[in-house]
Formats: sequence, structure tokens, C-alpha cells
Amino acid sequence: LFLAVCAVGIGGTFQYGYNVSIINAPTQHIHKFLNESWTSRYHEALSPSLLTFLWSVIASIFSLGGLCGALMGGSMAIWLGRKGALLMNNIIAILASILMGISFPTGLFELLIAGRFLIGINSGIGICVQPLYIGEVAPKHLRGGMAMGTSIFLTGGILTGQIIGLRELLGGEAYWPLLLSSSCLPAFAQLLFLPWFPESPRYLLIDRGDELSCAKALKRFHGSPEYRREMEDIQRECSALDGEKPKTPWQLFSDRGVKWQLITVIVMTVGQQLSGINAIYFYATYIFEQAGISPEKIPYVTLGTGACECLTALTCGLLIDYVGRRYLIIGGYLLMTFWSIVLTFSLTYQELNSWVPYVSMAAIFAFILSFGLGPGGITNTLTAELFIQSSRPAAYMIAGAVSWVSFFTIGMLFPFIVNGLKQYCFLVFLLECSSVAAFIFLVIPETKNKSFLEIKKEFHKLNFGRNS
Repeated sequence: LFLAVCAVGIGGTFQYGYNVSIINAPTQHIHKFLNESWTSRYHEALSPSLLTFLWSVIASIFSLGGLCGALMGGSMAIWLGRKGALLMNNIIAILASILMGISFPTGLFELLIAGRFLIGINSGIGICVQPLYIGEVAPKHLRGGMAMGTSIFLTGGILTGQIIGLRELLGGEAYWPLLLSSSCLPAFAQLLFLPWFPESPRYLLIDRGDELSCAKALKRFHGSPEYRREMEDIQRECSALDGEKPKTPWQLFSDRGVKWQLITVIVMTVGQQLSGINAIYFYATYIFEQAGISPEKIPYVTLGTGACECLTALTCGLLIDYVGRRYLIIGGYLLMTFWSIVLTFSLTYQELNSWVPYVSMAAIFAFILSFGLGPGGITNTLTAELFIQSSRPAAYMIAGAVSWVSFFTIGMLFPFIVNGLKQYCFLVFLLECSSVAAFIFLVIPETKNKSFLEIKKEFHKLNFGRNS
């Protein structure tokens, strides 16, 4: 089971985190490449406004690709199977790497844009299908910890991208095409290791009706003595579905039986993206400078933020099946609310005393730790748990689409929010975090150690009224 999580993670959410991270290091080198290729092609200098526009396209086209990938991921998981969709997804990553790698020697910045779009599609599919596979192969008592593999590999991808992007490695001017095309390595790793593992047992029995292959897969994952309990659980779910086919996102929106599960997933996904974590990374460089850290050393201090996210994802993975989902996610949002208050005050009085920037610096790391302990890790886990087999792929398509639209929107609006409100932008995030915490407290039941059918029954009263 542990090796299966690694095999799906390396080509799944790792790619997302890695490709979000590596684009930051070569910013100046890509600007130079855009200028040079434009001048050689049109024999005139690239205007600053057009340069900004082209860079914005290169940076944001990734989100558009991610949205397309999220909308494709659920359908691919149904047609090709969870494992088949992940394997096919690596072809897109390899093609994207080739396009980004040859953009510099050919002088065609359009290839860079196309490559970023394709790697966005790859990330969108990966972040949709990986939690599907992990959620379906995991036994009840390990489901939370295994589902945290999604978050662990995502944060691991961010940290790896920060390390590889250092100027001593591939962040130098001569190596940036290699840096962007290095995303083919996780794709090759998954193509090498994932074929050794079985398809999702739930998919094999419920979607394909292949009981023999399902039993074989369960024996591989859970061992011969233990597999019967999981087999009975899958058969109960199969009987409850009574031959129901996988639903489309449009069918899910019109299904009263999943109304509150869908509202919950949308609120949690938007809450995760708009929680203020982007503001933290935006302010990090400024705060580190105020604390007296030289600009040359800031990239190394920034590694600490990536390491923080990794550490909390691992910690959350160890705690989730003991503490429960509700306590961790509510606690995470409440802690983020508290640290938003601290950051508002410390940034307002930054010049008051020499020690105040260090309070801001500590609050930044504490905010990241709180995010990783709750919202960063558990949102994806709960999306897998709140739906039964026929609804789960469509739910991930909706959650993925909402996540990528939120990611794109905050990327577009965030500079205006910060410029307009300055440090008081954290008051907006404070209200958002506290509101999501209140919603989760009032609506979401604890899902620890419960089957997918038991969780569905928990929502039955919300969906159909108390007297149903």
C-alpha cells in the first residue's frame, strides 16, 4: 500500500507542486529569452508592456491547462480506469517537457507557452485521479493517512522545485530549459513503477463487474487473510448502487442526495485557495528583507517555507486517522485566523522596533504550518470520502474545476487586493478562514473509520430533512 501511494504520487500531485514551484527561479532568464527571440524575429525591441503580457501568459496558462485537465480527469478515470488514466497522463508530461526544452534552442517562445499549457493539463488530471485511486485502494482504518499521500507529494514537489531551482543547480541562466523540461523525470518514474501495481479494486468490481480481478487486487494490497472484509464492503456498496452508472458533473448538480456533500466540497476547495496562503508567499520576501536577511540568501530561507509544508503534511498523515478529519481541519482554519491577526499587527508596526520583523517571520512559518496541518491536507481526503463510487469521479471533476478557477482568480486579483489593502488584506483572509471553520463545524460529520455508505447516511438528514 505504501509503495502504491509512492508510485501514483510521483507522477500525480508531485508534478503539480513541482511545476508550480520551478517557474519562479528562471523568471529573469525567461524575460531575457523573450526579448532576444522577439528582437531576432521582428528586428525591434520588445516593449515592457508586451513583455509583461507574454510573461503573464506563460505563468497563468498553467492554470488554464489545469482546469482543462480537471474537467478531463474524471472521464479518463472512468474510461481507462484509475491506473490507466495516470499512465496515459505521463505521455502529456513528456510531450510538455520536450516542447519547453526545445523552446530556447529554436527561439520559439510559443513552444514554452504550449508546454506550460500541457503540463497544466497533466497536473489537473493528476490532482483529480491520484486521490481517486488512493481513496479506493485504502482500507478504512488507513484511508486518511494514505490519502494524505496526495498532500505529501504535492508539498514534496514544491520543495524539490525550490531546491532544483537554486542557481547552484538548474536555476542558472544556461540551465533554465533543462529545469523546465525536468518534469519528464517524474513521468518516466511513474511509467516504470506504476504498471507493477493492480487497478483500483472498487473500480474493477463496481465499474467493470470483474470480481476475480478485484479479489486478486485486494489480496495484493491487503494480504490473503484480510482481504475478505474489504471485499464485503465493496460488494455492499455495489449492491446499494444497483447497477447505477458513473454520473456526470451535471447529473451530480441535479441529484438531491448529494446536495450538501457538493456544497461542502465547493466551500472547502474555495476556502483552501482563498485562505491567504498566497498572501503569505507574496509577503515572505519583504518580511525576510526587513528581518535583515540579504537578498542573495532569501532563496535559501524560502526553502524553509517549503520544508514547513512538507513537515506538516507528514505530521497530518500521522495524526489524521487518530485525531480525525474535523478536529484537524477546524483547528487549522482557527490557527490561520489567529496568525492573520498577528500578521496584521506585526506588519502595521513593522518599523516600531527591531524585533517586530522577527514576529512577522515566525507568524509566516506558523501560518504555513497551520495550513498544512488542516486545509492543505484534508480537503482532498474529504472529497474522496463524501461520495460513493458512482459520484466520486464527477465530484473530483467539480472540485478540480473550482480549485483551478479559484487559483486563476486569486492570481489575477491578488496584486490588486494587496496594493489596495496592504497588510490589512489579512483581515479579509481572517474572515474567510473563520467562516469556513464555522461551516465545517456545523455541517461536516466525522468520517474517520466509516465506510463510504455510512458517510452517505450521515448526510441523509441534511439532504432530505430531519423527518426523512
